[in-house]
Amino acid sequence: MLVLRPAQLADLADVRRLAADSPVGVTSLPDDDERLREKIVASEASFAAEVSFNGEESYFFVLEDTEQGRLVGCSAIVASAGYSEPFYSFRNETFVHASRSLGIHNKIHALSLCHDLTGNSLLTSFYIEAALVQSAYAELVSRGRLMFVASHPERFADALVVEIVGYSDEHGDSPFWDAVGRNFFDMNYTEAERLCGLKSRTFLAELMPHYPIYVPLLPDAAQESMGQVHPRAQVTFDILMRDGFETDRYIDIFDGGPTLHAPTSGIRSIAQSRVAAVRVDSETAPGHACRPYLLCNGLLQDYRALVAELDWAPGRPVSLTPAMAEALGVAAGDSVRLVAV
Repeated sequence: MLVLRPAQLADLADVRRLAADSPVGVTSLPDDDERLREKIVASEASFAAEVSFNGEESYFFVLEDTEQGRLVGCSAIVASAGYSEPFYSFRNETFVHASRSLGIHNKIHALSLCHDLTGNSLLTSFYIEAALVQSAYAELVSRGRLMFVASHPERFADALVVEIVGYSDEHGDSPFWDAVGRNFFDMNYTEAERLCGLKSRTFLAELMPHYPIYVPLLPDAAQESMGQVHPRAQVTFDILMRDGFETDRYIDIFDGGPTLHAPTSGIRSIAQSRVAAVRVDSETAPGHACRPYLLCNGLLQDYRALVAELDWAPGRPVSLTPAMAEALGVAAGDSVRLVAV
C-alpha cells in the first residue's frame, strides 16, 4: 500500500535518491545531504509546533510503499512564501507608450521584478517516480498536502501559489535564462539552479535587473518559452489546474515557468472534501459504484493519506478495510476526510 506521511530524518537516504532524479529547476529538492537534512528537521519541528497562524513553518511529505519499505514520491508546503527573505517573481504587465502629436499608441509587454506573492502559502518539492506519473498516486502526492491544509487551515494563508518548472532542453539549457539571467551571472541555467538549491534563490534574485524588461527585445526562443512547462512538470501542472489553480500574471525569474495561484477556499481538494465517520468492514471485493477517493486522517505528526476505491455518498459512514484503517491509523467511529480523485 502507498501512504503519504510526514517525512522523518530516517528517510534521508531515500529522499536523497528522489532528489537526485528530480528535474533541474526543482531547487526545493537539492541533491545535497545537508540541505535535505535541514529540510526534514525543519518539517519535523513544524509538525510538532503549536500554530495559530501561518509563519515560517514548512511541511514535507513522502509517499511510502509500505510493502517494499521505500519512498516513491514527495511534496511539501511552505506556510508563508518569503517569510524570512523576499519571494521574487517576474510580473507580466503591459505598458502603454503614446504620443498624441504623432497619433501613436503602443502597448508594450514587459516583465517587472517583484515580490507580490510574498506571504502566500507555497507548494514545493513535488516528485513521483516515473512509473507512477499517470496513476492516481500522483494525485495523492500533490493533493494529499492540500487535504492537510483543509484539516489545519489556521496554519496556512488565504491563498496558495506554486512555481512550475519552466522549459529547458535535453542539455539543460533554458532559453529564458540565457536571454535574461545569464547576462548578470557567468553561469549556465543548470549551474544557477544548483547554486540556488544549495544556498538560496534570493541572493541571485537580488542581482537581477530591477527595471522593467521589455519582452519584444528578448530573442524569439526566450519569448516562446515564457509560461511553458517542463515535460517532467506537466503532471503536477495538470493536477493543480484541475484542482482550481490558475496561471496568474507571474512567471519564474530564472526559467520563465508559470506560477499558479488559487484562493485556498476555492481549491477543489479543500472546498469539496468532506468529513465522514469510519466503519471498518472485512475485506470485500469493490462494488459497481466504487470510484477512487483520496482519504486522510486529519492528524498532525501522525498525518496519513492514501487513495482507495470506495462506494461512498455524502452523509454516510465510509467503509474501510482493516488494512486501510490500519494504514490511516483510524478505528471504527473515528473520522476521515475524503475527496474524489
